[in-house]
Amino acid sequence: MSAFDPDAPASLDDGLYGLGDDPETAGVVVIPVPVQATTSYRRGTRDGPEAVLAASLQVDLTDRECGDAWRGGIAMVPLADCPVAAWDRAVEADALAVIAAGGATPALAAEVLRVDAFGEQVNAWVYRYAVAALARGAVPAVLGGDHSAPFGNLQAVAEAHKGVGVLHVDAHADLRPAYEGFRWSHASIFYNAVTRLEGLGPLVQVAVRDFGQVELDLIRARADVHTFFDADLAWQLAGGAPWRRLVERILEPLPPEVYVSVDIDGLDPALCPNTGTPVPGGLSWHQLAVLLRALVESGRRIVGFDLCEVAPGDVDALVGARVLYKLANWALVSQRG
Repeated sequence: MSAFDPDAPASLDDGLYGLGDDPETAGVVVIPVPVQATTSYRRGTRDGPEAVLAASLQVDLTDRECGDAWRGGIAMVPLADCPVAAWDRAVEADALAVIAAGGATPALAAEVLRVDAFGEQVNAWVYRYAVAALARGAVPAVLGGDHSAPFGNLQAVAEAHKGVGVLHVDAHADLRPAYEGFRWSHASIFYNAVTRLEGLGPLVQVAVRDFGQVELDLIRARADVHTFFDADLAWQLAGGAPWRRLVERILEPLPPEVYVSVDIDGLDPALCPNTGTPVPGGLSWHQLAVLLRALVESGRRIVGFDLCEVAPGDVDALVGARVLYKLANWALVSQRG
């Protein structure tokens, strides 16, 4: 067998980034979770994992910051082995009926129950893959799908790494107790995480700029939630504060082991024009890159991560593939100690 050539054209036959790695042995295992049932505005995230996989072939492997970290293995569970899209389609009519009604009503109680049961089914499926990856020392990653996708991954990581902190990049706080009646809504992922996962440490949120009063009240009430609002960051940058200095403050509450959750809409909408709920503002590509680099260069370890809300579209998929590559490479670098 000939040696792998990182500069050769990539093929989908060789999987994510054309690396040809096996999810049973790779250092980073990407679990595709193509869900969009609870998406409340523009749909399309169900096709996100497939779009990112295709776009990943356009990513050059050479990375000056991370070196050859990719040799540690980055592999995605085959989409052909993933039943989630079929489950999502099966409850889509129920979810859309509830959304069209403006949220849960007594007449739609059965529909809400079916959508919530679907959420639990997805959580359990993701959890099994994440536990298996963690058991052999790999880093489990989720590729969504809407932001309800990673709960099972968060659960597995919180159990394996007690006190793990979360670095959450997002336009939205995702701290609603439920949204439109759905317990496992994309808008509730971190409410569910901080209220259900006993092993979870501090939650640090970055670039949040769209949130409800109930979420703001929770942020103010909980000492373990640290939210760096986008407007505050913009004000400090406009006053001359260096981004590196702001990043140091952002990272300060985080413990040695960190789970990174990136909703693509945490970035400037120019980088994700087709995401479900874009919001003006957000991080630039370089600001996100500096944040991830600083996280690892601080000595912290990335022990799990997710990338969610990537929708099909040339820009979205290409940016998503590059964000995923950065996350995977920095996770592998951080494992070196």
